[in-house]
Formats: sequence, structure tokens, C-alpha cells
Amino acid sequence: MNLESYEDAKNWLYSLKNQGTTYGIERMEVFAELLGNPQDSYPSIHIAGTNGKGSTAAMLESLFRTHGYKTGLSTSPHLVRQGERIQVNREILSEEKILEHTRELKVVWDSIADETMRPSFFEFMTAMAFLHFQRSQVDIAIVEVGLGGRLDATNILKPESAVITSVGMDHCEILGDTLKSIAWEKAGIVKRGVPTVIGRLPDEAREEVARVCKERGSPLISIENSFSSEESYPKTNLPGGYQRINAATAMLVAQSLKERFALDEDRCRDALKKVEWPARWDVRRMNYRDIIFDVSHNEEGSRWLESNLSDRMAKGGLPLDVVVGIMGDYRARSIMPVIARFARSITLVMPQQSRSSSFDSLEACVPDDFQGEINRGSIEELFPGKGECSLDWPDDHAVLVTGSIYLIGEIWERYYEASPVGQGMLQDF
Repeated sequence: MNLESYEDAKNWLYSLKNQGTTYGIERMEVFAELLGNPQDSYPSIHIAGTNGKGSTAAMLESLFRTHGYKTGLSTSPHLVRQGERIQVNREILSEEKILEHTRELKVVWDSIADETMRPSFFEFMTAMAFLHFQRSQVDIAIVEVGLGGRLDATNILKPESAVITSVGMDHCEILGDTLKSIAWEKAGIVKRGVPTVIGRLPDEAREEVARVCKERGSPLISIENSFSSEESYPKTNLPGGYQRINAATAMLVAQSLKERFALDEDRCRDALKKVEWPARWDVRRMNYRDIIFDVSHNEEGSRWLESNLSDRMAKGGLPLDVVVGIMGDYRARSIMPVIARFARSITLVMPQQSRSSSFDSLEACVPDDFQGEINRGSIEELFPGKGECSLDWPDDHAVLVTGSIYLIGEIWERYYEASPVGQGMLQDF
């Protein structure tokens, strides 16, 4: 297949997605070797976690860039544009560059005779990130794990620091159904002699990570042992109590690397107040009403969503009109009861992803004592065009959009973009 345009590249990459994913790093090791292991040509920080890894990555990127370092940032999934996954100094990878890299990497992909060893979509994009960072001559790359850690494509890195932001019950069908097993998978990024920094973890998870660190000779640094109280955590401009935890985690990573990178603590604290990371308790204004975008999407995230909603109500906030779409019924069972406690109305939607929970499944998770309206809607009806929302009428009750990053991505493409971007097909993994 000839790749003449970005559309051609996008469609070819989508064909990789359609082939599914196989958990493991063997294909990534082969692919990276054929590319000359570009990931070994610059220092890196490797970040795993059930929640908070993207925010922590964005904080670390801000921190290093503030000190004049050229940064690479690799995160997933993207909200609207594919290039968000691969950024240098927070400039997203252009469609032209994606086409250029895809053409080059596809030649290598085609050269792998054993089709079972050809990279998946996520592995291909990870390799693209590593190669782009090398070509851009970054001073440091901050790389977010895609899923788990031990068998994730990113785990071919030889990082300066390994980070585990949190451990909660998510992706249990792959990572296991106990906190211990999930912690063990995430601790797969721990490397011998390399410091491991952890956020606030449940006891069972923390003990497992500590065991792995001891086994591998990795110095363990935790925010609970490094700060006298939550009040002493660094401040950040990102709202929500959990972001203070992420800021504390990022600060510890900086402290562990300050000699090699000559990082100043005061400048680090200042950088944590200038972080850009959208859709995390992100309060914005429509014409008439506030709208809050929050990507909370699992059991642990639902607890932080509840905390943010409780704080809002304690400060005089009114019940919200909630738009919700969720990937997977087990997540819905955690999120829907939280939403119901703070909602005036609930509008159920189904993002265009194969894992979207059905209307019936979402409705079944709403507690029987919920007294508000429950509606079934579509993203197209609710957000018909740029700057348009059918819920935007004069009202003191805010709108909350939550349950999935894919939901928010689809809405933003309609609400903030003048014309369709059409890259949501590449969101999932």
C-alpha cells in the first residue's frame, strides 16, 4: 500500500489496530533493534500507574522544560489529534511528520518476515515516538506506559527513574484481579540500580512494589516517607486533590535526578504551577453555563471524582446535569453511583468505541433512589457543531462530562474544532 497522504497513513495505522493487540514486548524489542534502538540515545523517565501517570508526565515535562531542557513527551491515548501522543517541547507531532515517519517505519515493518512478530498499532506509535525523540535530539524523554508495565511496549526503556503513580483495580482481565497482582505488573518497569518513585499506593500494592524493588536493587522513594503531611505537597495549577499527590511524585523524581540535571527546587515548584494537561477536572465556560470535563473512568478515578464533587457542593455548588459515557460495565458500576449522588439529571451516551457500555448497562448502574431525569442521547445531538451545546441555556447548574477520555475527545472534536479531525478511530490503544 502506497502512503501518499496523511489519510493513507491514518488508514494503514487503523488496519494495525484492527489486527488487535497481543500483550508482550518481544515484537517491540525486535522492531527497536531494527531501528538501531533509538530509545537508548537519550535519558528517559518511565511512568506507570492506574491513574495520574499522564498528569505526572506533563508535570515532569514542564519542570524540565522550565530549566531549558529539550523534552520529549510520549502519552496515550490522544484526545483529538494523533500527534498529541508524541510531543517535543509540547509541540504535537504534525500530520506531515506522522506521514513521513509512517512511510519510513512501514518499510521496516514490512521487512519482518514472521507476520506474528510485526508490531501492533501501539508498538508502532511507541517506536515512532522513540525515533522522533532521537531525531529531535531531546535532552530527556518522559514516557507514559500504555497498559500495565511489565509487558508494555515502552518497557524496553533503560530509564533514569521509574515511577508508579497509583495502583487501583482496572484492566483486571489483563493485569489480574487483586491489587497485589496489578502492582506486580506495574512494578515490571523497576530496573536494577535505578530509583523507583511511588505515589500514594494502597498497603497491599505498596508492599508488593517494595518487594520487587528490594529484589532488583532499586532504591525506593515514596511520597509518604518524604513529606511530613499532605499540606506539604507542592502546589500545582491543575485542580483536584489528587493533582497535589501527582505534584509531590513529580517533585521526588526531580529531586532524585537533580544532580545530573542541575534542577533547582524553587524553579521546580514554579514549573508545577504552569502545567498544561486538559480534561482533568477542567472547568470551562460555554455561553451561559459552566461545563466541567473530567476523564475519571475507573474505580480509583471515581473516588477522586467524588472528592471533587463533594468539594464543589461544600462551596455552594448546585447539582449538575451530567453527560456520561463509559468503557466497560465494571467501570460503570463504580462511576454511576457517584454521579447519581451529585446529579440533577443524567444523560447517557455511547462513544464510538467498541468497548462502550450500552444504554441498558449504564442505566442498570444508576441507584434505584435517584430522583432526577435519566435520558438517552447522542454526542451529535448534544454537541451539534463548533461552540454549540444543546444543554447551554441560562442556568446556574453546571454541566459535567465524564466517564471516558474517548467521550471527551469526541465532544471536543465537535465543540472546539471548525471541521472534523477524524482521528478518533486511532484513540483506543
